[in-house]
Amino acid sequence: MKRSRFSEEQIIAVLREQEAGVPTADVCRKHGISSATFYAWKARYGGMDVSDAKRLKGLEEENAKLKRLLADAMLDNVALKDLLSKKFLTPVARREAVAHLETTYGMSERRACQVICADRKMIRYRSRRPADAVLRLRLRELAGEQRRFGYRRLHVLLRHEGHVVNRKKTQRLYREEGLSVRRRRGRKRATGTRAPLLVETKPNARWSIDFVHDQFASGRRFRILNIIDDVTKECLAAIPDTSISGRRVARELAGIICWRGKPGMIVSDHGTEFTSNAMLAWTQAAGVAWHFIAPGKPMQNGICEAFNGRMRDELLNETLFYDLDHARSVVAKWVTAYNERRPHSALGYLTPAAYAATLTATHDRLRNPDQLRRSSVAQPAHMRQSQPWTPASAG
Repeated sequence: MKRSRFSEEQIIAVLREQEAGVPTADVCRKHGISSATFYAWKARYGGMDVSDAKRLKGLEEENAKLKRLLADAMLDNVALKDLLSKKFLTPVARREAVAHLETTYGMSERRACQVICADRKMIRYRSRRPADAVLRLRLRELAGEQRRFGYRRLHVLLRHEGHVVNRKKTQRLYREEGLSVRRRRGRKRATGTRAPLLVETKPNARWSIDFVHDQFASGRRFRILNIIDDVTKECLAAIPDTSISGRRVARELAGIICWRGKPGMIVSDHGTEFTSNAMLAWTQAAGVAWHFIAPGKPMQNGICEAFNGRMRDELLNETLFYDLDHARSVVAKWVTAYNERRPHSALGYLTPAAYAATLTATHDRLRNPDQLRRSSVAQPAHMRQSQPWTPASAG
């Protein structure tokens, strides 16, 4: 609104001249105003004195200020309703919210920050974090090679290749690259207390054995016999075939015992192959203790069940098998990678082969007290406390 050349005092003085008897035309000509302006002044300030005019002007200014405040409050409410479906808890989300308010509602940065209660320093901050292009590329390559690995195992693989990074950084890059793997989880049921089987923390203390099923591209089904060392988590054998009888199972176990040694116990379910006469005769002849889990309790053979789940998730669900020879080749390569290159979370992210080597070295030192005594005398200041064989729960 254009500011008037006349103040309230001057306007009231002009009106007083006309009220004193001076013709309106002469008053307008004297002060250089039009008759329309004169009558507009009279409609607004007629019958007022100077104090009344000042009070009216103050009320008008206050009314305009209240209107502006009301309009701003209504605009803020509309903006907040627009942002109601969005969560701006992180700095990135707050920056996006401020940019949205500035572009959509024409707000200034200061006002937009006041609306969402954000600090302007945080809004203006620009990250100086390096792009890590090489690390991101290698992480994507590893995730492409091992599509069912999470960020923890990928982090171990990166550390083995010489990329010294923090685990949280690997997790952040893993999430930003969109490499997260969806876990298929079954419904958990409450279980009662049970007494776990106690085994010594040494190789061959206990083996687990079970079958896993799959099919070829032609639709023909086949099965894989998995034999696991429960302590070292090594896969001793994974034997694919279209049919595996009890005699075949006994023959494969005998072959493994020839180069591995006899286990203290073998655990399995009540499958027909394991309860057959051929298996019963073999266990008696070989002198191997065989333990059957309770019916309907597969978690009593949980280590082998977990291995079966990893095999299905990382190999069977990701591979199309054409024939039996192809299945044997692929399964053999995967078992080698599982034992020698795949970090295992239950072993402190060591590979099963590396963990078995540490257990074997500890076992040899404990069996040779002279060697242990010489090592303790040679380094008295850094003597390590060797743990004897203690029963460990593996149920």
